[in-house]
Amino acid sequence: KARAGFLDAGWAGVNAIVLSGSGDAGAEANEYAAQLAALPAEKLPRTADGLPCFDLAIIGVGDDGHVGSLYPDRDEVLATEEWVLPVEMKIPGSISLSLPVMASAKNVVIAACGVSEKYPKGKSAAMKRAIEGAEELQTFPAAGLRKAAAWIIDEAAASELSTPYQP
Repeated sequence: KARAGFLDAGWAGVNAIVLSGSGDAGAEANEYAAQLAALPAEKLPRTADGLPCFDLAIIGVGDDGHVGSLYPDRDEVLATEEWVLPVEMKIPGSISLSLPVMASAKNVVIAACGVSEKYPKGKSAAMKRAIEGAEELQTFPAAGLRKAAAWIIDEAAASELSTPYQP
């Protein structure tokens, strides 16, 4: 759906990587990392540390502080060598960019908006922890993007911040 709605809609010059969808998270992570590494620096610049530097990373955040598929108290959160990680937390497994790759984008945007029956105040508690808290990376992965990101949150998500939301 995403490919048809975004990439096949006539965006010239977009570098799209389409994975096989095998369901094998390890194989998919390796394939994605290999395809990223194969892109020349003119198409995918690298940081001084050699990490891929995307123009824009738009990242959601969970109420537990997970970003991408990097969940609290899991080894993947602390990975620094790999660009793409297999995450075998759920069935089927998933893949995620590593935190250093997410943070190395030229522009990092964290989005947390909306309310639900489960979260009537949206992700307000998580946003307070992510933006204002003294969180540890291992237990709250969003803390690793605190300095790199612009945070787009709605009134509900901002409701517990020390500085009141000003529309």
